Amino acid sequence: MLCGGTSAARPATDETQQIVDEVKAQLEEKEGRTFDVFTAVEFKTQVVAGTNYFIKVHVGNDEFMHLRVFRSLPQENKPLSLHSYQSSKAKHDELAYF
Repeated sequence: MLCGGTSAARPATDETQQIVDEVKAQLEEKEGRTFDVFTAVEFKTQVVAGTNYFIKVHVGNDEFMHLRVFRSLPQENKPLSLHSYQSSKAKHDELAYF
């Protein structure tokens, strides 16, 4: 992986699902709705002063969202942060930097 660049897209892992589970409430608050389905599908990472995770999440029916989640460096001891997100995505939409 290139420092500063994003990795190739990879299938979601248990760790990826834990990350989206942890920021789900932040997204629900921003969107003003709850999600019965919230399943990580694939992800990319970007190493910065911490790690940005770009994660494609299935939120029900044919709807997907792309989340950008920031994990600070371990010594900073900060919670995961939902940096930004893109809604109205489809399963085939490429997960890209945003």
